[in-house]
Amino acid sequence: MLGLKATMTIIDNSGALLAECVNVLKRKTGHGLATVGDEIVVVVQKARPVSAVASQSATALKIRRGDVRRAVVVRTKKEVIRPDGRKIRFDDNAAVLINTKKELLATRINGVVSADLRMKGWGKIASIAPKVM
Repeated sequence: MLGLKATMTIIDNSGALLAECVNVLKRKTGHGLATVGDEIVVVVQKARPVSAVASQSATALKIRRGDVRRAVVVRTKKEVIRPDGRKIRFDDNAAVLINTKKELLATRINGVVSADLRMKGWGKIASIAPKVM
């Protein structure tokens, strides 16, 4: 579970490296905690530098430090209890950036994602990830 002000790594090739959660969307409980598969609003804290050649291209993503974007949580340090009783926990918090239409901004995902994403309606993320746990 992620609370507000939680930092997480961005594991896609959108250009962002580190982000901070500022809002949890679509949660009925109201306690402001996000788990795997939840949509959140993040502020990009660290990003890859945008080169001069890439900035000329119209199709290039220009994600910079300070950008406010939406993301989907794909890994959490807090364990998630599955329906069969197993507890799954990862070493860090991680997310993947999306747009307002719930489409991925990136074309690749680097790293492991949770299998619970498929159950929560994010099958596209699970399908392009190199490993699903």
